Amino acid sequence: MGFLSKISNPVIQWLSHEEKPADFPLCDFERIRYELKPCDVVLVEGRSRVSHVIKVITQSSWSHAALYVGRLHDVEDANLRDTIAEHYAAEPDTQLIIESELGFGTVIRPLNVYEKDHIRICRPKGLDFKDAQQVIRYAVSRLGSDYDVRQIMDLARFLFPWTVVPRRWRSSIFNKAVGDSTRTVCSSMIAEAFGFIQFPILPLVKKSAEAGVQLFRRNPKLCTPSDFDYSPYFEIIKYPFMDFSSQTSYRLLPWHGNGVLTGDEAEIYIGPKEHADTAIQNAQQSSAENKPDSSDS
Repeated sequence: MGFLSKISNPVIQWLSHEEKPADFPLCDFERIRYELKPCDVVLVEGRSRVSHVIKVITQSSWSHAALYVGRLHDVEDANLRDTIAEHYAAEPDTQLIIESELGFGTVIRPLNVYEKDHIRICRPKGLDFKDAQQVIRYAVSRLGSDYDVRQIMDLARFLFPWTVVPRRWRSSIFNKAVGDSTRTVCSSMIAEAFGFIQFPILPLVKKSAEAGVQLFRRNPKLCTPSDFDYSPYFEIIKYPFMDFSSQTSYRLLPWHGNGVLTGDEAEIYIGPKEHADTAIQNAQQSSAENKPDSSDS
């Protein structure tokens, strides 16, 4: 083991440490996994320390993105199926994703690793089957690439205002000679895959008298997980754990239970007793405001 590995491995382990998942996540994993189609982007609200860093940097709840491949039989090219099988020995019905993750690099994993996380689907609008297969082909070609920690630092420096960080220190992210082309991060790898077929995420749109309307592809190294959520070219699909949209009314949601809030929960959420007290106070205040003034008679 080299000197750098002795230093970096403990740091990576510390950054990768995850908090305990919530008892009930915000989304319905079963409904989401049945909704997914190949080439959908899965956004994840991560629970690790590095996830919290990315959330602060990007000012978003989404810290990670993965590309949904589907089941092995969903991949049309036999050679690609063989490559996937070499990297992950999956059962025929296993739903697979490709992602770039700290400590692992670009890997293929089963979708159910995020069964207890808050996730949502970003679906590229109008993407045909042939191009979807090309996006997956590119992502498969990146399997085995290392995770680029330096890019996270560059992105942080780039997003800080220049009044805080001098411009010359802000970022080397646009220097094509900087860094290792075999390294990547989750959202950049996916952005490169969609760029492979000229599919837009957050392009720059310019119009001139000479050239008309033109699109300019954004540097994929600047892509963050939230960009897929924000992009007008992706549909957002989410299934909440407590869903009232199709089965019941929001008025029937179980607000008035006997659950006890613990730890930080009590500082963030309102318990049943506080909820009832607030409702009574609001009703009394409303009654007092609407009561006729005796001096008017």
